[in-house]
Amino acid sequence: MKEKETNAFTSLKGRGAQNAIISVAALILAGLLCHLFLARGWVAATVIMFVVLGAVVVWSNFVFIQSIVAPISELTDLAHRISDGGYGLQAVKCCDDEIGDLTDAINDMSVKICEAEKVQSEFISSVSHELRTPLTAITGWSETMLFDENITGDSRRGLEIIGREAGRLTNMVSDLLEFTRIQDGRFKLTMELVDITAELEDALLTYGDLLKKENMKLVYEVPEGEIPLINGDPERLRQVFLNILDNAAKYGKGGETVEVRLDCTGETVSISFRDHGPGIPENELSHVKEKFYKGSSHVRGNGIGLSVCDEIVTRHGGTLTVENAEGGGARVTVTLPIGEAQPLEPR
Repeated sequence: MKEKETNAFTSLKGRGAQNAIISVAALILAGLLCHLFLARGWVAATVIMFVVLGAVVVWSNFVFIQSIVAPISELTDLAHRISDGGYGLQAVKCCDDEIGDLTDAINDMSVKICEAEKVQSEFISSVSHELRTPLTAITGWSETMLFDENITGDSRRGLEIIGREAGRLTNMVSDLLEFTRIQDGRFKLTMELVDITAELEDALLTYGDLLKKENMKLVYEVPEGEIPLINGDPERLRQVFLNILDNAAKYGKGGETVEVRLDCTGETVSISFRDHGPGIPENELSHVKEKFYKGSSHVRGNGIGLSVCDEIVTRHGGTLTVENAEGGGARVTVTLPIGEAQPLEPR
């Protein structure tokens, strides 16, 4: 019984009632003293009394409001950080009232979301590893059988489809494994001084023939002057370029052209990729870098390639922006700092 009484006085309702009692008592006291002081002609004392009691009431209300606003602001900030991916973050419980109960609820929610994310990552990683072996066998045997000239007609076309689809699934599995590495902190960068022009041109050479098969033309605007070296992971940067080119080929069909431009401005290097397809609906632009987001497009994919690219670029201290280009199509721009920037820690 004693514990319940204590909780009643430490709860928000109890503190609010205390504050109201103090305010009412101050007003009653002010009225009585005012009548007494004025009856004796103590005008100055009356003014001082009103100032003192007014200050007590203001201070009491200010303390009460701050006891609510300050912890609520902290919890709001924590909720935003959790929604941005900071699963498992905890708030410090400051009091044993309704706000304390809310703090416990948010902390519990954060832990459970973190546990669910871990289970999801482990499941995706396990399934991806299990798929890799049979996919490798399917790809290898389909390629081997295509060397047999006795296989013709629909059988050959069927083998080509098997090989192509197995390759697509292999790429999806690779993206899923990258996703799980990011989620569990195993995603690392091997930083060195990189000739970004050479890395970009190697990626364009690799993907150029694939674009030709899609009846699309690659237009590369050679930069004027020398592009400075940057500090980066060449393998990861090439992965970003190839992924963006792959998206341009898939989502830019009908535009026939993919334009690539490399520029150096001040302390940054920027690489822009533009297709001439239908572009991205405005209501989807802000979501295209989110994990597993596919939007209204019917193009097949897992929706995590661009989120992995964004993570890689962010770890390099750069930015990846997606926008609709003037005149139609979508533009993806990768901006990277020049110099000895160190890889950033996971977000």
